[in-house]
Amino acid sequence: MLRELLAIFRSDKPLADMGANFSEMLRLTYQMTLKAGGIYFGESAAADERTRIYKTDVEVNRLERTIRKQVIAHLSLQGTTPSLPYCLLLMSLVKDVERIGDYAKNLSEVKQYHPDPLPDDDTVAELSEIRAGVEKAFPETAEVFATSDHERAHALTREGRDLTHRCDDLVERVARSDHSARTAVALVMGTRFYKRIAAHVLNVLSSVVMPLHKLDYYDEKEITDGEDDD
Repeated sequence: MLRELLAIFRSDKPLADMGANFSEMLRLTYQMTLKAGGIYFGESAAADERTRIYKTDVEVNRLERTIRKQVIAHLSLQGTTPSLPYCLLLMSLVKDVERIGDYAKNLSEVKQYHPDPLPDDDTVAELSEIRAGVEKAFPETAEVFATSDHERAHALTREGRDLTHRCDDLVERVARSDHSARTAVALVMGTRFYKRIAAHVLNVLSSVVMPLHKLDYYDEKEITDGEDDD
């Protein structure tokens, strides 16, 4: 499915513009995620960086609306029926990427509730590893999407699922910890937002490994065997 979508993007000017806009959405939300992580972990000044994140989020939302308009305009023309499945795919993917921007923005806001530094303990160390995994997967996902690398998509999907499971385990650990209520809330919120960012990145990956009707779902057999089940 994705290979055909990319071929269409490169062969038709209106669709090529859609593809360029989608790539820009991925780039912007990646930058938002990096900046939000810096704020959350106390590595950068929150106020200025949050302002930049909010402004970038406005641009991401504008691109989403632009792509939707482009899809509608394209499908209103005669002879565009063959590209309908790929347009439906794109409409789903842009929503996932837009949601990544929302969760990055939410992550940057946690500092308002917990302005003090996060504790230097095993819980925060684990969350830092999760953060690193999410930030590493993001550009790799963009590359996989651009090249339709099926094998790498499966590997990244397994890694992404492991990250989301680690987030669930970490929330349980925080619930059983002796952290203050304020610190526990900040840790749980950060963990949940990283889980949601990872999940939406996984949804983009699913366009490489799953047929359209299974988009956003991950069949364990397909992930294990690397075979599509239509």
